[in-house]
Amino acid sequence: MKTLKGEDIYLRALEPEDLEFVHSIENDEDIWVVSNTQTPFSRYIIKQYLENALKDIYEVKQLRLVISTHQDKPIGLIDLFDFDFKNKRAGVGVIIKNESDRNKGYGKAALQLLKEYSFKHLDLHQIYCQISEDNTSSIRLFKSLGFQEIGLRKDWNFINGSFKNEFLFQLIND
Repeated sequence: MKTLKGEDIYLRALEPEDLEFVHSIENDEDIWVVSNTQTPFSRYIIKQYLENALKDIYEVKQLRLVISTHQDKPIGLIDLFDFDFKNKRAGVGVIIKNESDRNKGYGKAALQLLKEYSFKHLDLHQIYCQISEDNTSSIRLFKSLGFQEIGLRKDWNFINGSFKNEFLFQLIND
C-alpha cells in the first residue's frame, strides 16, 4: 500500500515475529512514563495480543503498526486507539524504541503516513493525542504536522513523585 510507505520508513502490520520487539518496548520502564504503564507484560500476553492484532480496527477500536526501515528493521510503533467510527476520530501515539534512532525524522515520517492513512482510508475527521508537558520532543513533532494545542489537564499524571500537566492536541481534516 503506497499510503504507508515513506522515503525512509514504512508502516506495516504486526507479525508473530514481532513478539520480542513488542515485548521489549512494553517492558521498557523508561517508556512507561509516556504509555501510562505500571506493570510488565509477559511474553504470553504479548503473544495473545499479536494473535488478535489481525482483527479489524472497527472491531477492536485500535490499530498498531510497526515503524520499519526499508531494510526491514523495526524501529518503533505507531497506534490509533479509542477509534470512534461514529464520530470519526481516534487517538494517536508513536514511540521510537532506541534513543539512537530518535531525532532522525522517523517519528515524523510515521506520523505523516498515519495521518494520511487515517484521513484517506479510514475517513476520520480528526486525530488527537495527549502529551506530558515535559515531553518537548513530542510536542514539537505533533505541532510540526499541524496538530493544535486545544487544552491543558493540570496535575493529570503522577510521575516519579510529582504531578505533571498534560497537553491535548488535535488535528482536524479540513
